[in-house]
Amino acid sequence: MMKYLISFPSRAMDVADDEWEQVGLDSRQVVRHAKEAGVWVFGGGIDESVDPVRVTGDGTVTDGAYPENEQLSGGFTILELPSRDAAEEWAARFAVACRCPQELREFMFDPES
Repeated sequence: MMKYLISFPSRAMDVADDEWEQVGLDSRQVVRHAKEAGVWVFGGGIDESVDPVRVTGDGTVTDGAYPENEQLSGGFTILELPSRDAAEEWAARFAVACRCPQELREFMFDPES
């Protein structure tokens, strides 16, 4: 079983004000299905009201994200699945629920995870 990251940036969501409640209900239903199927590892949204910091090995804290990277935003889900095809099927479910395309990435195998 491999772990997959399914995600989207906040700006990808083009949702009418009166649809947000339904988007929340629909996305939580997909989460419940993933948990029931035993594939759920972790998920959530980045709290964009909290600014990121960078922390070095000596504990020095610097405000902000890496300047050369796009700022992280949006929602993230990690699922453990038997195949990329299965991951694409789950990504499609999240795309419908969240009303936007999902990015799919595979984690490298780590025997400790």
